[in-house]
Amino acid sequence: MTSILVTGGSGFIGSHFCNAATQLGMQLCVLTRNPAVAARRLPDAVQLISRLSELDADYAADIIVNLAGEPLADGRWTHRRKQKFYDSRINTTDSLFEFFANRKVLPKLVISGSAIGYYGPGEHAVDETAEAIDGFSHQLCRTWENSAKRFESLGCRVCYLRTGIVLGEEGALARMLPAFKLGLGGPIGSGKQWMSWIHIDDMVAMILHCINSPGIAGAVNATAPNPVTNRDFSSTLAAQLKRPDFLTMPAIMIKVLFGEMGEELLLQGQKVVPAKLLNSGFKFKYANLKAAVENILKVDC
Repeated sequence: MTSILVTGGSGFIGSHFCNAATQLGMQLCVLTRNPAVAARRLPDAVQLISRLSELDADYAADIIVNLAGEPLADGRWTHRRKQKFYDSRINTTDSLFEFFANRKVLPKLVISGSAIGYYGPGEHAVDETAEAIDGFSHQLCRTWENSAKRFESLGCRVCYLRTGIVLGEEGALARMLPAFKLGLGGPIGSGKQWMSWIHIDDMVAMILHCINSPGIAGAVNATAPNPVTNRDFSSTLAAQLKRPDFLTMPAIMIKVLFGEMGEELLLQGQKVVPAKLLNSGFKFKYANLKAAVENILKVDC
């Protein structure tokens, strides 16, 4: 039985992954700051711990799936929140490394979170080999990846999931829906910025694909193969809801309300191509936005 240690297991992506992995017969242990919340979201078979020291001396994980991280889009980026972003990602990853570096049995694979913010803003298509443009999001993702990279010195295979906008019953789409359902949705700023997205089902499937594909290592773009502009995203969502989408939110308003967070996450974008997944034979269930949104709205309704 495959044994997996998961961080961030009670989050949006983590809870979906834990449910799928449990159904496949994998043995999961979730490191969580709030076991009570995690218990309500995860299958009963999942072991919950709040500290690594709670693990038995002979505990051995075949795989680490490291998804822990303070959400970036929940408000303005103050100095205090930026420190939380680093602490929740890098400190957690460093703690995992220090714990397993002293164990006799090491994980074979470490799958660690990252984001397409690694690349910085851009209008041209980028794959895993692309150079990055500096900025806060890039610095955060680069530092997180470098922390996970230390596992390579232990002989572990390491994958960094450069994740796009994950669509499902939680996350970015859920925050957009109330306004769009009222006919108050529309493009943000110019609407020309790229949105690289992925359906939650494909997100979970690609994590499992990385587990089952020994040849995959390093950066992996966790995005659908067909990114869209913010304007196209808005019109697709509005059309599925049978609502108008003409109420544009001006860029100046985004900057005033959200500051640096609004500029980097809402007004800028990346056109990301999942080259490594496609070249390894991964098949997307939802390669196009219309089908993805249609499926999610069907479940939401």
